[in-house]
Amino acid sequence: MKNTNSLSQSHKILFLNTLAFTVCFACWTLNGVLVTFLVDNGIFHWDVIQVGWLLGIPILTGSIMRLPIGILTDKFGGKYVFSLLLLLSSIPLFLLPYADSFFMFAVLSFFFGMVGTSFAVGIGYTSIWYPKEWQGRALGIFGMGNAGAAITTFLAPSLLNHFSIDDPQNGWKILPVIYAISLVVIGVAFLIFAQNKKLESNGKTISQMLTPLKSERVWRFGAYYFLVFGCFVAYSQWLLPNFMNVYQTSLVMGGLFATMFSLPSGVIRAFGGYLSDKFGARKVMYWVLSSSVILSALLSIPKMEIMTSGPGILAAKKGVVNEISDKTVKVGDKEYPIAQKTASTAENAIFPTTSSWQDVVVAHNQSVAKKELIAKGVTVIKFDANMWVFLVLVILIGISWGIGKAAVYKHIPEYFPTEVGVVGGMVGMIGGLGGFFGPIIFGYLLTATGIWSSSWIFILIFSTVCLVWMHYTILKMAPKKQPELVLALDAQ
Repeated sequence: MKNTNSLSQSHKILFLNTLAFTVCFACWTLNGVLVTFLVDNGIFHWDVIQVGWLLGIPILTGSIMRLPIGILTDKFGGKYVFSLLLLLSSIPLFLLPYADSFFMFAVLSFFFGMVGTSFAVGIGYTSIWYPKEWQGRALGIFGMGNAGAAITTFLAPSLLNHFSIDDPQNGWKILPVIYAISLVVIGVAFLIFAQNKKLESNGKTISQMLTPLKSERVWRFGAYYFLVFGCFVAYSQWLLPNFMNVYQTSLVMGGLFATMFSLPSGVIRAFGGYLSDKFGARKVMYWVLSSSVILSALLSIPKMEIMTSGPGILAAKKGVVNEISDKTVKVGDKEYPIAQKTASTAENAIFPTTSSWQDVVVAHNQSVAKKELIAKGVTVIKFDANMWVFLVLVILIGISWGIGKAAVYKHIPEYFPTEVGVVGGMVGMIGGLGGFFGPIIFGYLLTATGIWSSSWIFILIFSTVCLVWMHYTILKMAPKKQPELVLALDAQ
């Protein structure tokens, strides 16, 4: 009975943690939709740079503050840290409707971005309630709160349009208030129903608690998390303008497609925890990083047209051009057929399509020598980057990253059982910084290349680096002379 009651209490804490994290993640990604709406509707006239900062500021706050919040969780317990975080973060959201300038919006975004630290709290608070064999599943279920991003990308555009019907200038102000109320409700519920629990090592000094950060393993896990979580957060915001610019979707449809990327990635995280428990996190990460390499390579192919020289027509013998029509050129007594340009009928084709034609380069009464060019060939190779194929690939890589997020955090309680909050906070901070720097990097790449798919080339390179780094580490730690280490490394 004692074990049953203990497990029941653990599940209650897991439910509260997951619910709170879902609401926090929805708030954390609010600016992605809200700022886009405000600019598109001319309510605020912010330039591209200002928009970039407003999108990134909440992500930055929630990232850099994860480490100190993780330390506080280890020291004081998750109940009080999580409750205080939820209640305090609601204040700037209540004040957001009063923001009338870029500066005020940026300051309030900085403070409500603290909800992004909820992950560091939840990881430490959840793991302490479960035994080792349950760690992967429990943390995976908690991580399903990432689906909060899908809630925002799916519901927020429609709500903003609905609220603005009667008051186009001020209707948007209702949305942040709704988000703030949800934080207050969850924060109060946490205080009432949650039970506090702290690590036995909470008497350590700050210096002692930070000691694990000297380990290379922490930074390697952070690099993995930069990819599977940071880039997930970045694309949760980046996909909306991507769909609108490349495929000319509406704001609502673009938001729906972004949701189709975010939602499965968040929900699948629990399954990723199960796979990590069953097969080992190392094997799962091999699969995740390999699939990220393959899928990002496919997504790197841009929507494009390539024009090149095609088969032309050379004079079979010398003569004078005495007739030129749309379909033929006559030189002396010999007539040469000219291939005509035809309108492309293949729209949104999955595979590249090719069309060729010929342009006459000689003039009437011109003398032509043998083997002289009469009509040059032109070939156009067109790749539509079919929107539905693109969407399927995006969903698949999101699912892969969702599994990877669980696999990364499966390592932490195994290698750092008494510093879960600190190490989890550090790894989470590195991953969160990916969410901040990702759109900035993508923006610079887009500006430099003019190609939207340049962001996927970055993902391809980074995925490859992580895969090679992990494989090199495994080979270095498990030499042929010590085959017994191979089994021990399944959790790597």
